Amino acid sequence: LTVNCLDQHVEKSPNRVALIWERDEPGTAVHVTYRELLDLTCRLANTLKKYGIQKGDRVAIYMSVSPLSVAAMLACARIGAVHTVVFAGFSAESLAGRIMDSGCKAVITYNQGVRGGRTIELKATVDEAVKNCPSIRHVFVAQRTDNKVQMGDRDIPLEEEMAKADSVCTPESMDSEDILFMLYTSGSTGKPKGIVHTQAGYLLYAALTHKYVFDYQQGDVFGCVADIGWITGHSYVVYGPLCNGATSVLFESTPVYPDPGRYWEVVQRLKINQFYGAPTAIRLLLNYGEEWVKKYDRSSLKVLGSVGEPINKEAWQWFYQVVGEGRCALVDTWWQTETGGICIAPRPSEEKAEIVPAMAMRPFFGIVPVLMDENGEVIEGNDVSGALCIAQPWPGMARTIHGDHQRFIDAYFKAYPGYYFTGDGAYRSQKGYYQITGRMDDIINISGHRLGTAEIEDAMADHPEVPETAVVGYPHKIKGEGAFAFIVLKEQTARADHIKEELKTIVASKIAKYAVPDHILVVKRLPKTRSGKIMRRLLRKIVTEQSNNMGDVTTLDDPSVVKEVLDAYQEYKEKSSS
Repeated sequence: LTVNCLDQHVEKSPNRVALIWERDEPGTAVHVTYRELLDLTCRLANTLKKYGIQKGDRVAIYMSVSPLSVAAMLACARIGAVHTVVFAGFSAESLAGRIMDSGCKAVITYNQGVRGGRTIELKATVDEAVKNCPSIRHVFVAQRTDNKVQMGDRDIPLEEEMAKADSVCTPESMDSEDILFMLYTSGSTGKPKGIVHTQAGYLLYAALTHKYVFDYQQGDVFGCVADIGWITGHSYVVYGPLCNGATSVLFESTPVYPDPGRYWEVVQRLKINQFYGAPTAIRLLLNYGEEWVKKYDRSSLKVLGSVGEPINKEAWQWFYQVVGEGRCALVDTWWQTETGGICIAPRPSEEKAEIVPAMAMRPFFGIVPVLMDENGEVIEGNDVSGALCIAQPWPGMARTIHGDHQRFIDAYFKAYPGYYFTGDGAYRSQKGYYQITGRMDDIINISGHRLGTAEIEDAMADHPEVPETAVVGYPHKIKGEGAFAFIVLKEQTARADHIKEELKTIVASKIAKYAVPDHILVVKRLPKTRSGKIMRRLLRKIVTEQSNNMGDVTTLDDPSVVKEVLDAYQEYKEKSSS
């Protein structure tokens, strides 16, 4: 695998740039060639071997995005070890849980991380985590800052060891179905599941989707701003681009540091050709206005991409018109940690084929989507909605959940026997294009009407003063279920009640009267994971009065938000009943 990602390119064009590291400090990009990346990877691999890491051993990587963290992933792959990258914002408890579940022998980390101008204590978090992890023999510590951190018996200074190591490491020979990596993703139960991806199928699928969905051409600079802690970072920052001999950008910072023009300043300076990011960031930036975008030259851009959740129409239009000046293809990509790579996207397609705003549209090569009804029957024809399933296996699909194959079967193959169930609902348009309507567990049934909460959210998001919304279902005496909306306002305003009425009017006119939320609660912010996904599960617990049993909240960006929303809800309830 690493031969495909490194050696083959080093042989042909060793000085081609593999990675451009856009560090947190504005304007300090570091270029790493394929030859340099192979050298880093081999030295790191030999260091792991020296300390007893062998084929099949699991290694946790708890690092911010950098050439060294990419080399850590590739070094594991080179010696046949299985990496499990844990996003460097997760708590010690989350990290420990993942280490214990996967049985890691070692952790690779930094002394500290840097993000948005702030220092993050990575090594201290690892120390806290490994206290409870007897499987850990060694912690390899690299230096991201000049600050000294506490080093104990099992801690190994990584760069010092790499400097002494041989720069040649013969790659381990691997079977196509050997494990490449594990990546934890939240399940509906709250206990994260370790999704397993293997060598050949995964790499093939990541490389092909990268090439064809984004129309990647040799010499392009590919800018995926995802963190390596997520599947998007694995497939479209590391494995896909490197297998294709691409130049891949590593973005360490945030969209608003030092100001909301950061993404576009980077696009101008690095001459990025494909920009792949998340709707949550686009919605955030949209609030700051167009001037931050127009300040910078974006003429290098050819393709824009959206990933992580369905993008709403307003964000799509802004991304397409303002950022892309109406001249870049915008691909709204649908896929999951479990699918390994993009499954439905507007491209590839015939030259100049239409792209419908906010729609994933076309299945990728070999992907056979089907919609299923409540009785488990395939829904034929167009202009229909149902549960989105995939009818045939594809190379990038996950093979199991680590240590729990039964849970894998139950979660993905039991609901609709003979099909992979995505957990998402979808609509197939008149023309046969697919639109993802949201999680099936986010679908509510109001007086017999089936409705994706995402649809209500989209409608409300059209209100200029409401940047963010989250809708959950709750039991309703008469209608079966009702909709409860949480909204964030642009400005704390006395007009809140007026805005609520306007929202009800919008939903009624955009969807139907029955879709209008019974309750609309203004909150300061919504509970989100670090990748920007709204944790509707927690909101559902609050409105169904189960707030004493919140489950795992360690994946939240800021767990204190739960109490904040809960207090707002209690106050709202008291006010309503009086």
